[in-house]
Amino acid sequence: MKKKLIIWTLAVVVLAGGGYGGWRYQKSHAAPEIAWKTSPIEKRKISAKVTASGTLQATVTVQIGAQVSGRIQKLNADFNTTVKKGQLLAKLDPQLFQAAVEQSKANYLSSKASVAKAEAQQKDAELVLVRTKALSDQALASAADLQTAETNVAVAKAATDVAKASLAQSSASLHQAQVNLSYTEIFSPIDGTVISRAVDVGQTVAASLQAPVLFTIAEDLHKMQVHTSVAEGDVGRLQPGMDATFTVDAFQGQTFKGKVGQIRNAAQTLQNVVTYDAVIDVENVDLKLRPGMTATVTIVFAEKEDVVAIANAALRFRPPPEVASAIAPDPSASAAGSGSASAPGATGSSGRRNRPPGANGGSHVSSKHTVYVLRGSTPEAVSIVTGLSDGTVTEVVHGLNAGDQVVMDVTISGKPAGTGTSTAAPRMGRMF
Repeated sequence: MKKKLIIWTLAVVVLAGGGYGGWRYQKSHAAPEIAWKTSPIEKRKISAKVTASGTLQATVTVQIGAQVSGRIQKLNADFNTTVKKGQLLAKLDPQLFQAAVEQSKANYLSSKASVAKAEAQQKDAELVLVRTKALSDQALASAADLQTAETNVAVAKAATDVAKASLAQSSASLHQAQVNLSYTEIFSPIDGTVISRAVDVGQTVAASLQAPVLFTIAEDLHKMQVHTSVAEGDVGRLQPGMDATFTVDAFQGQTFKGKVGQIRNAAQTLQNVVTYDAVIDVENVDLKLRPGMTATVTIVFAEKEDVVAIANAALRFRPPPEVASAIAPDPSASAAGSGSASAPGATGSSGRRNRPPGANGGSHVSSKHTVYVLRGSTPEAVSIVTGLSDGTVTEVVHGLNAGDQVVMDVTISGKPAGTGTSTAAPRMGRMF
């Protein structure tokens, strides 16, 4: 009896071990469960855009400086003051310049008197010469006396010319002193608004090397500009007159409108990045916008309505080796006998590398790509031609229809492909 019990126990153990071994063998050789993540092809509007950051500035900004040195005696304008052309903004202490004018006037009067004296002496010398000539004709004066009289006339004329030159110098000095005195009063050259004041009453300004800036005046804040830095890869898509929108941090959720006024040819290079200044003209009717605000600008350079669109993630998807045998080949590529459709990043027939649409924020250059469309339970490689892109979705010119399910990602046994899965291709006895 004891012997039979041992035999039965051994039989149960052998059967259990064989069953467990068979279960492990079947599990290890079973095809993994593959789940395809898809997205439907839809018709929608696509807007290709260029985005850039910039700074708001007044259309015309004038810096008002002092052309002479001195102490600020009076200020008639402050921040945000509205000023008119010709309005007195500030005044420097004029005492030193008034003294210089008085000294120059005295020098001028002295030079004027010297001219009168020289002219009188010249006239006297000319009269002496006339008398000497008359006496010489009557043989009452020697030739030496006549020569002396002629020399005296010439010397007197030269002295008159010197006195007149000195008078001209004195006149110029007087004029300069008067001009310097006039510079002590600083006037506004335009109608506008003071956006900056750099001095206070009592402060001394020195204009020895360059004119110190006292005020900055914006001509008209109702019309402003946004100066943006556009990358060289995008600047070719822009044209003057294009519509633009922008936002500023001061007004969250509010969008402002403008137009591309000009695209300047002067390149700016910073850390080997080349950008160009695209100027956006803006109407600031309610004066909300202020100079110096940072703006995020969006410029739409192409739009299409009701086009078949595919998500860019589907264009980037490439099946991992684990599921390669589960993909149906592209029938059109097989018929052509060559892989005419190229994946993003592959080399096309032109020898240039194709770039995924939207790599620069939007593209409207047609290119060929391969995507994977779920037909029933099996993905199929399909060659497509793409067009306009907004960086998120891309127009499908040829190859897909609205409603098609394109593969965006794949999981194997509940895990992302390539993470914790075998590198060997699985046996495809079943799909799900």
